[in-house]
Amino acid sequence: MTKTTGTNRTRAISALFAVQPPLSADNKPRIPSGSVNALRSTLTDSERENEELRQQLLSGASIVTIDADLIDASPIVDRFHEADDPTYEALKASIAQRGQEIPILVRPLESGRYQSAYGHRRVRVARELGLPVKAVVRELTDEDLIVAQGVENAAREDLSFIERAFFAARLEDAGYERSIIQEALAIDRAEASKLITVARAVPPDIAETIGRAPKVGRGRWQALADALKDEAALERARSVIHDPQFRGASDDRFLAILKAATATPAEAKLLRTVFFKDKPVAKVQETAKDIRVTLSREGGFAHYLMEQLPDLFEAFERSLARDE
Repeated sequence: MTKTTGTNRTRAISALFAVQPPLSADNKPRIPSGSVNALRSTLTDSERENEELRQQLLSGASIVTIDADLIDASPIVDRFHEADDPTYEALKASIAQRGQEIPILVRPLESGRYQSAYGHRRVRVARELGLPVKAVVRELTDEDLIVAQGVENAAREDLSFIERAFFAARLEDAGYERSIIQEALAIDRAEASKLITVARAVPPDIAETIGRAPKVGRGRWQALADALKDEAALERARSVIHDPQFRGASDDRFLAILKAATATPAEAKLLRTVFFKDKPVAKVQETAKDIRVTLSREGGFAHYLMEQLPDLFEAFERSLARDE
């Protein structure tokens, strides 16, 4: 194919699926909130757009079915994988019931396999369900593939800030120029710099443990990135991750880590987790009056410690006598 560059390439790729409505978790066009009448109107518009897409594909591009096992993912990951993702389960249920409604975009590889520009979750669902994948096959350069991937994500508007940040950083690590990163994410140079700066400052293990955090924007991620430059803050953040009570939605996990990382020295002293070989043993809260140790009932250690307290106190008094 003739290689296009810059904005022209982005427009050419966007034109392929320009009328594709953003999909919701259930494989249908995303519907904004509003009154019942507005919702019905939006649904009608989305269905009409969806039909226009089908007609465009039928007239200008061939939709083929491909064995899901023959499709490789894009070399650059753009999403955080979460084990219990309700949107993925909804998508899987929808495809199981109605089939794949929107084709993905792939390019052919010399090996006889294909590589997806986007639609990775649809491929994963098809593989799990044992279904073939509906796809449009296009000759794409490496840069075209990445830009197409970014254009589709921009249309869906469901990548969170931190996913976009790590996507940008991964593109840079793979050797893509900032101009390509800007095209792929539809952003300017300043925004690209901010995304990559945050991704470089937040360790991958912490970001992936937090997850997508869809409600957390650039401001708070930047605050966390700035806080984690301090080694003590980084240690506190990782202590929170190992806490048995560290659970809940990814937005809540973010807030817990941000609170620990930005704690004042006095606040940081109040609560810490004791570890043994990376395993959390107890939570310690220190106040002006006392020190409180919280133990989990699981594993039996709490009861064991209670039984050993008289002996431990006796050993403590013997140590004091020796010191005197």
